[in-house]
Amino acid sequence: MNEPAIQVKGLTKRFGSFTAVDNISFAVQRGEIFGFLGPNGAGKTTTIRILLGLLRPTAGEARVLGYDVVCEAKVACQYVGYMSQVFTLYTDLSAEENIRFYGRAYGLERRRLQERKAQVLAMAGLTGREYELTSHLSGGWRQRLALGCAIVHEPELLFLDEPTAGVDPVSRREFWELIYEMSSQGKTIFVTTHYMDEAERCQRLAIISGGRLVAVGSPDELRTREMRGQVLEIACAKPEAALRLLSQKRQRLAIEEVALYGAQVHVVATDQTAQSDIVALLTKEGIEVQAANWIIPSLEDVFISSVKERDQAG
Repeated sequence: MNEPAIQVKGLTKRFGSFTAVDNISFAVQRGEIFGFLGPNGAGKTTTIRILLGLLRPTAGEARVLGYDVVCEAKVACQYVGYMSQVFTLYTDLSAEENIRFYGRAYGLERRRLQERKAQVLAMAGLTGREYELTSHLSGGWRQRLALGCAIVHEPELLFLDEPTAGVDPVSRREFWELIYEMSSQGKTIFVTTHYMDEAERCQRLAIISGGRLVAVGSPDELRTREMRGQVLEIACAKPEAALRLLSQKRQRLAIEEVALYGAQVHVVATDQTAQSDIVALLTKEGIEVQAANWIIPSLEDVFISSVKERDQAG
């Protein structure tokens, strides 16, 4: 059996009295797209920096491609790529110059660098625009160029820290097509995100909140295992009024959570018998219910449920 690409056991990182990463354990298998899902400040970037050998853990251990991140980080870095959540390109250099800089930093020989430069430009869709200043490129083009620079040395494992933050939906979709292509070539992808639609694209996920690992599994596994209660989707004439009313009557109706999802109201209830009581209450208060159906929970429903359960457990 192959050793996992990433193995983390009891990993903890404290900054003074603040615990950024709190005793987390998980494994990432070789060749998979693994998502690290959590809000800003959850500990995602701190974990990546430990795995890259940029931060020393306070406790616990981690291995990347079989190498200890404390003792053997320099060796591991030869086989690892990293794209941070802030663009790391030099905007006063051209696309070609950025690729050449990173290729040399990774130690590529001249002939191999020339080959990889052409491949990266083609992947980024910048063939013919290689001498254009990076500052003149749109966010989507810079994003693909930054990805190309991160993989110019053809790493086995790629860390992507919120790589699509601040770019348009079309560019995000195109970026994920590149991720799938790399995965099909056997690359291991570790991606942090707070976008639920991106989390859905991962083969497995770890949900992290407040530095603690809340749950690990595939999106389908998390829906089945981690969801507290069931989700009732309500279409009605006055969704905002329905939201206020149901929020006020949560305890009476055994409601765990209520929220707006577009024009619908999502109610998380512990018992399906709550459906008739909810519809009756809304109707009584003059809110016409057009439909009320139990649905498969979204990943956002699961995330909120998991994090609330963790917070209540302390």
